[in-house]
Amino acid sequence: MNGAARVNCEKPDRTSWQCVLIAWGDRYPVAEINLLVATIMRHSPSLARVVLITDRARPGLNDRVDCRRFPEFFLADEFKIGGCQAKLAMFESGVVPDDMPAIYCDLDTVVLGDLSRLLSLLKTPDTIAILQSAILPFGAVARLAYRLTNKRRYARGNSSLVVFNPARCGYVAVQFRMLHARYRGKGFRPLMADERFLSWVAQPHMRAIPISMAVKFPTEYMQPWPWLVHLRASLFWIRRRRAGLIAVTLPGVDVKGAALLALKDGDRVTDGKGRILIWSDRALGGLRAKLIAYYRQLG
Repeated sequence: MNGAARVNCEKPDRTSWQCVLIAWGDRYPVAEINLLVATIMRHSPSLARVVLITDRARPGLNDRVDCRRFPEFFLADEFKIGGCQAKLAMFESGVVPDDMPAIYCDLDTVVLGDLSRLLSLLKTPDTIAILQSAILPFGAVARLAYRLTNKRRYARGNSSLVVFNPARCGYVAVQFRMLHARYRGKGFRPLMADERFLSWVAQPHMRAIPISMAVKFPTEYMQPWPWLVHLRASLFWIRRRRAGLIAVTLPGVDVKGAALLALKDGDRVTDGKGRILIWSDRALGGLRAKLIAYYRQLG
């Protein structure tokens, strides 16, 4: 691991960008990381660099990946469990090179198209775009609520995908360190999770990644009732939107990877929130075949 950037093109132009990945522990094997890297590279000709923030050497990793050492602060045990605050290391100054915009992907993301299309969401240098998760959407109303309630009410998102400019976002990590020292153990809610903190501290600059570009698999394809899964899958405008997705993330899905390949046509899996996955073309449309093709590459 080193601190020097390795650029995959000799002279990045204004459309060049970098992909950021994060791995700690041994949950994700190198083969799975390499598959994601290769898929992103294949779909995105303007990709100039892949950065992996990691806590250890990973033998066999694609040699085009620039490994960056995890800041020790973010490797505290409390940051690597449910709240995943360790992911905020991507905003630590000097960790991700600040010479071009970045798109962060969770390692359980299946990339279906050119991620560089997400860069269109950076309407200002300070914009940060993530997946929407709460009822209150990012935008003018949320920013007004944020101001009127002295930052107690705000829109929140999911950090499985993050689009940002590293040169403008160092304050996220700085503020997290400062507020963690001040409020540790005192129940300050924005500190409960990385995505909650990011949404809170950067609320004036937050923007949602449209569901026409990327979705969370549980939110998009799983519902508490099978009839609703099938109804949504039958609506032509939803089918058309799903056909154009750039990426699908699988956060919290109880079955993923090789376990999906073990399912039989029509099998059902219920997650901890009572949402049902129906493993069929009727429920998933063309995504089922894409998931099968993707995970079969792992052997």
